[in-house]
Amino acid sequence: MDELKSIVNLTLAFSKFPSIGNKTAERMAYALLDMKKEDIDNLVKSIETVETTIHTCPICGSLTEKETCSICSNPNRDHSICVVVSYPKDVITFEKMGEFKGIYHVLGGEISSYHGVTPKDLSIDKLVERIKKDSIKEIVIATNPSVEGQTTALYLTETLKDLNIKISRIGFGIPIGGQLDYADSLTLKRSFENRKEIKEDKE
Repeated sequence: MDELKSIVNLTLAFSKFPSIGNKTAERMAYALLDMKKEDIDNLVKSIETVETTIHTCPICGSLTEKETCSICSNPNRDHSICVVVSYPKDVITFEKMGEFKGIYHVLGGEISSYHGVTPKDLSIDKLVERIKKDSIKEIVIATNPSVEGQTTALYLTETLKDLNIKISRIGFGIPIGGQLDYADSLTLKRSFENRKEIKEDKE
């Protein structure tokens, strides 16, 4: 039987999604053949809309469809406390917790020698500018409890230690090596509530 190139290409496209293996991707590709044209058109339109309307907030780096995100532009949020996360989806995870009323700063990744990500690749300089410019009094570091996340947290602590602000790190109700976006709201809430201030050792 001749190879169906359209199905092969679609399978390759679906396999790029996280946690989607080749078999699952292939089933998804064939499932499209049973879908109504209206549903397929809506799917294509939704993908195009995501690509054209969603962008990062120029202030904090989280995802938004507006000029600036609804958090940064909300005067009722507590702009004196800022949670620093690695990725835009981590902001969504924190917001689902429903407890935090401050603001965020998205680094855009984590320091990783394996993946070639250095501090210069992250939005650290912009964070320093925000702290100096705005009335931020506390930074809560909420990078992932992985090697890369810990490395990033240590670098941030060293970078921010002379800025006369409180620096804390979320507690580890989240397992070592875990990801924030897989944490349930209760676990994340407890991790945030159990955050510990990072104090510089003085001789």
